[in-house]
Amino acid sequence: LLDKSDKYDSRDVERLQQDDKWVENYLIWRHDVVDDTLKMIDESFQWRKEYTVNDLTESVLPKWLFENGSLFLHGYDKEGYKLFWFRVKHHIRDPKQQLEKKKLVAFWLEHYAKRDHGKPLTVVFDMAETGISHIDLDFVRFIVSCFTDYYPNFLTKIVIFEMPWIMNAAFKIVKGWLGPDAISMLKFTNKSDVQEYISGEYLPPHMGGTDSFKYSYPPLVDDDFQTPLCENGPITSEDEPESKEEIDADTKETGELNEEQNPNQKKMNSVEQISKSEETDKTEFKPKNAKKALTTFKGPLLHISPAEELYFGSKETGEKKCLIVLTNVTKNIVAFKVRTTAPEKYRVKPSNSSCEPGTSLDIIVSLHGGFAASLQDRFLIMAAEMDQSSGAGVPELTQFWKEVPRTKVMEHRLRCHVVESSKPSSLTLKENTFNIPAKTNEDLHIQLTRLLQINKSLQEQIDRCLWFQQLSVVLSLLSVTVVAFCFYLLYTQRS
Repeated sequence: LLDKSDKYDSRDVERLQQDDKWVENYLIWRHDVVDDTLKMIDESFQWRKEYTVNDLTESVLPKWLFENGSLFLHGYDKEGYKLFWFRVKHHIRDPKQQLEKKKLVAFWLEHYAKRDHGKPLTVVFDMAETGISHIDLDFVRFIVSCFTDYYPNFLTKIVIFEMPWIMNAAFKIVKGWLGPDAISMLKFTNKSDVQEYISGEYLPPHMGGTDSFKYSYPPLVDDDFQTPLCENGPITSEDEPESKEEIDADTKETGELNEEQNPNQKKMNSVEQISKSEETDKTEFKPKNAKKALTTFKGPLLHISPAEELYFGSKETGEKKCLIVLTNVTKNIVAFKVRTTAPEKYRVKPSNSSCEPGTSLDIIVSLHGGFAASLQDRFLIMAAEMDQSSGAGVPELTQFWKEVPRTKVMEHRLRCHVVESSKPSSLTLKENTFNIPAKTNEDLHIQLTRLLQINKSLQEQIDRCLWFQQLSVVLSLLSVTVVAFCFYLLYTQRS
C-alpha cells in the first residue's frame, strides 16, 4: 500500500507512518477489520490526492465560496463537539460549480482536523426555508461520503433541521448510502426538539435559540475566535481596582506559586531547571494545577503544558484557578497572546507578553467573580518569533502583532474540563489548615483514569487466567475420563 507513491500524496504516507492516532481512527471506523481498514485508507488517500486536500487554502478557492455562507464551523453541541453547519437555503444546485463547492467542504474538514487534532464533528443540515432549487442529492452524498469514506471516526451525529416533506423520498436514498452505523447518527429535528442535541446559546433565532452570530467574510470564520476578544480577562480595565476578595485570592495564589521561589521571579532560568523541578516533584510542594510533568504540546516555538485541557472545579468544588506553562524552545524571543471565547469569565495573567529563549513562563488563568467554567469555553494561544533587535515592551509587542504574517503565527487551543467532586469542603479546609498539599482535581482525574486502566488490565488478566483454569479443568476431566475408559476396556478384555 505505502509503496504506491504515485497514487498518494507523500505527505499522507509520511503521516500514516508517524501518526498512530490516525491509524487507530481508521481501524475504529472499520471495526478493527484490517482488510476494510486498508481499503478505506487506499480510497481516502486517492481522494485526498485528487482533491489536493493538503494544499487547499483560502487563496486557491474562489472568494465567493466563502462569502456565500452555506458552509462554516461555529459553536458546539451539548456533548462539546464542534458544529459543522450546512445552511441549505444558501446552496443553489449548479453542476459547473460543484467541484469547487466540494473542495470547500474538504477545506473546512481538513482545516478543523489539523487544527483540533481530529476531534469529531457534528454536522447540522439547516433546511429551513428551502425549496426545489436547493435540493442537491449529489452534494449531500458528497458531504456524507467525506465522513463515511474519507475522514475516519470524525462524525458524531447528523442533525437535520426542518426537512421539507418533499425531501422525504430523497432522504430514503440518503439512508441507503449511510449504512446501518451511520443511520443511527441521523437526528431529524424541528424547533421543538432540536435543543435535545444543541443548546439555545449556539442556535440562531429561527431555530429557537439565542445565538446572535452572523456569518460574514472576510475574515475567515476562525472557529470560536471569529470576533474581537478582550485580551486581559474580564471586560473591566486591567487598571481598575479589584474587589478585596479577588485581591486576597490573587495574593494567596501568588504565595502558592512562589513558595519555593523568589517572590519576584516569574521565569525559570533554563529548560534544565524545569527538568530538575520535575525530578523532585514527589517530595516538593506543587502549585495548584501546575503539573509540568503532565501532557505537553510540543510546538515549533513553544511547548505548552497542559497539552489539551484546563481543569476547573464545578461551583461546588470552588476550583477557580489553573496554570499554563509555556517553554520557549527557540533561540529567539517568542511573543505570545492568550485569547478566550468567554472574556467576561476569565482573567489571564499575563495575556500578552513574551518569553526569552530557553526559559519557561507561568500563565495564571482564573475565573472572575461568581462565574463557573463551561465545557464549551476555549483558549487560544498565539505565538510568533521576534527578531533579536526588536524590543519586547508593550509598544513593540503591539506593533509586532500588527505586522507579523499569519503564516508565521503558531496557534494552539485548550479546552476546559469541569471536574465534579463529592469531597466535603470541611476536609479541604482541614488539609489547608495543616498545610498538607491536597490533591488537585486534575491529580484525582488523572490518577482515577490510570487506576481504571490498571483495573481494566487486571480484569483482562484475571479473565484470561479463569479461562485457562477452566480449560485446564476440562482437559483434566477429559484425560481422567479417557484413562478410566482405557482401564475399563483392558479390564473387560481380560475378563
